[in-house]
Amino acid sequence: MKHPARAPRDNDPAGNEPGARLTRTVLDLAARIPASAEAAHAGPHGRAQALARTAAGKAAFAAGTLALPPGPLGWLTIAPELAVIWHIQRQLVADIAGAYGRHAELTRSHMLYCLFRHAAAQALRGLTAEVGTRLLIRDVPLRVLERIATGIGVTLSGRAVGRGVARWLPVAGTLGVAGYAWHDTRQVAATAMALFADEASTPRHARGFHVR
Repeated sequence: MKHPARAPRDNDPAGNEPGARLTRTVLDLAARIPASAEAAHAGPHGRAQALARTAAGKAAFAAGTLALPPGPLGWLTIAPELAVIWHIQRQLVADIAGAYGRHAELTRSHMLYCLFRHAAAQALRGLTAEVGTRLLIRDVPLRVLERIATGIGVTLSGRAVGRGVARWLPVAGTLGVAGYAWHDTRQVAATAMALFADEASTPRHARGFHVR
């Protein structure tokens, strides 16, 4: 039985720090697997590529728009920008899983792995276990999920500083933020495609969301 992820309490003394805010956002992302209208596709790779292009465009547009306010005002848009991009990417992962016929088996651990493997691999070590030559993605207890989310929040809060600096460069900064969002979304798609393609090639009795 899946349990909703619990964010840190508001009265946590560290609750207002950037890393803590990102941790809460990460836990919120993992709390619910979004529905998907994507049915299993005869050519899932091509369909997943098309989904990735559309989502990357949406993420780039959202990030570029939120990066428009210059200077100090721009710092206030960093958290909303990340939340919007991650929600776009979360839906993308669900849709790619649907295209590969794996949506029903998608859990919060798989979602976090797809969203953050390229950006915070070290923080995700608790989600994986080696099984022979493969890497198994495990569903984990809430306490482990919270520890992983904290690691992701700490890792990404440092990168958020670079996003804030970009706000001081009105045109170049906006283009850079949009470009990064596009690239980041394509990275998420690549991880999801590798994950679900490997799963589709694994006999049903041995399935467990493996990646090489």
